[in-house]
Amino acid sequence: MDKLILSLILSVLFLAQTGFEIAEMVDDRLQPEDISSTATMVLTNSKGKTRTSVMRLKSIDGNKKRIIWFLEPKDDKGVAFLKIEHESQESEIRMWLPAFKKVRRIASTKKGDSFMGSDLSYEDLANRNLSENDYERLKDEIVGGNNCYVLKIRPKPEVKSTYSHHVNWVIKKSLVPLKEESYDKRGKLKKVKSFVFEKMLDYYVVREILVKDVQKNHATSIKFDHIQVDAGIDEKLFHEKNLKRLPRN
Repeated sequence: MDKLILSLILSVLFLAQTGFEIAEMVDDRLQPEDISSTATMVLTNSKGKTRTSVMRLKSIDGNKKRIIWFLEPKDDKGVAFLKIEHESQESEIRMWLPAFKKVRRIASTKKGDSFMGSDLSYEDLANRNLSENDYERLKDEIVGGNNCYVLKIRPKPEVKSTYSHHVNWVIKKSLVPLKEESYDKRGKLKKVKSFVFEKMLDYYVVREILVKDVQKNHATSIKFDHIQVDAGIDEKLFHEKNLKRLPRN
């Protein structure tokens, strides 16, 4: 078949894809069995003042099960976070607060609350279930030299999201997000998120996340290092009792 004709056919097929079909492709992207990493999170307020935290993270099942321990600063050392997402029931979110010697359960009504003072809410940390959103394909764009799908994502009313919608730029070649804009219930721009991914083995793994709350003029950057994939993390790790135990590695 003539290369030009084949190229035209492929172009038509790609243009025919719906927003939901593109979201399915992103959801089906090859993911590691597990990931462990260290992350440095820097919060910057409207006056330019910063606060830095260091965390150790471990996750399995496409981040549906994740545990985070705070190592620095000193007053946050030992604080830990556990998230377990379920298909047919609400996610479990718990935090261990060593200063109070208690585990706090985060209710679903608090999904819009800030995670440790950052610009990420508990809702932002959760995976998006395909069936809980409507997807509209917008016009493709080239951003920073990357050819991108552009999706408008509207959470369904029953989800009780803190957002009205998101606009997501997905790199066609890797099917990873490049940028996302999140809008509040009034339809006003609330957050701008950008992502940097790196190829490791057969996977694209996130290296950096930058979130800016444009309404508060506050920003959060998270940089990941010491990344390991497919190391064989035991599922038994994701238990409340392990929140109280700082990891050795």
